[in-house]
Amino acid sequence: MTDLDASARALIEDCSRASLELLERNLTSHGILAAARTEAAEARRYTRIFGRDAAICVMAMCGSGVPALEQGAVASLEALVAQQAANGQIPKYVDPEGRDADFWYLGCIDATLWWLIAVDHVRRHGQVGPSRWQEEAGRAIGWLLAQEHQHFRLLQQNEASDWADIMPRSGYVLYTNALWYEVKRRFALDHAEATHYHFNHLFNPFQRDLPEYHRARLLQHYARRGRRDPGLYLSFVNLAVVGDEGDVFGNVLAIQGGLADTDMARRIVDTIDRAHASDPYPVRVVLHPLPRHHALWRAYMGRHRQNIVHQYHNGGIWPFVGGFWVMALARLGEQAKAWSELARLAQSNALDDWRFTEWFHGRTLAPMGMAGQSWNAATFLLALRALQGGEAAW
Repeated sequence: MTDLDASARALIEDCSRASLELLERNLTSHGILAAARTEAAEARRYTRIFGRDAAICVMAMCGSGVPALEQGAVASLEALVAQQAANGQIPKYVDPEGRDADFWYLGCIDATLWWLIAVDHVRRHGQVGPSRWQEEAGRAIGWLLAQEHQHFRLLQQNEASDWADIMPRSGYVLYTNALWYEVKRRFALDHAEATHYHFNHLFNPFQRDLPEYHRARLLQHYARRGRRDPGLYLSFVNLAVVGDEGDVFGNVLAIQGGLADTDMARRIVDTIDRAHASDPYPVRVVLHPLPRHHALWRAYMGRHRQNIVHQYHNGGIWPFVGGFWVMALARLGEQAKAWSELARLAQSNALDDWRFTEWFHGRTLAPMGMAGQSWNAATFLLALRALQGGEAAW
């Protein structure tokens, strides 16, 4: 932080305070809401406790030293698991009063992954014992294992069934399997090495090393055909269809979780840098947005003109992903760059009197989505914690 000028340091300190205040405002007795209570948020059900949003917020609230937030971290996990399905799945979101649980059109796979990661985080850094939620975690892991390929040891999923829920990723999805490896690592699950191995061969098929399994070699052949090495992991692999649009979140999580070795991690960072994905704010979540004429374009992407080029999941700027970008830079030891990016992240949250905007148009920078987005505050705090060397950063 010493490399920053006084105004940047002050902005980071202001954003830290504003982030804690926002999390407290968005906290209910049952857990953390996805966004501030506004008429628009109520209409779009953002005033719910979302599996993925809440779990990320839990990691920031736990270790914050703020009693209400520390208690809210536990309450959030409790609210989600109270509506756990009989088969072990954690809902996409729950009503804070416990009246509703939603599991998304094609199923929501990552809420369960994030819930498990947050459970481990709270066990290690919070005020609960190591066996808290033991039975429920076991059921959640069992549900995930039922979706794991028995040779690749990677999760398989439906189209549009993770955080990027109007993007056409399906089969083996980068983002989801980066989280799956993290769950395996934290819970000491079997076949973690196989998950690591096949992750790097399926999503990075441009390497010379050929896997022994003949179906893996065939998938690698399909993925390479007619393409050049993008300098990133592919966003998904599904038989003869793959995603080379440049999924920033999935790639950054691969760095954060230790799936990318040093060479691959630096290639990812260089590729994101060359695309100016964090200019002026971190970070655009797709480097090469899918236009309507693209083979992967789906009609649902154009609904309400929401996911067209440079918008929403298709190239919009998401500050909460910017927090993970900063954490990845910190993990690689790029401290000066990470602090600079954190200052720009603080600036994006501060726009419109600390609106904590959900996302911005990737070119016009128009503020879009909901105000008072909880996970913007959470990942800013996690990124700051990571740069300060805090144990509870991840």
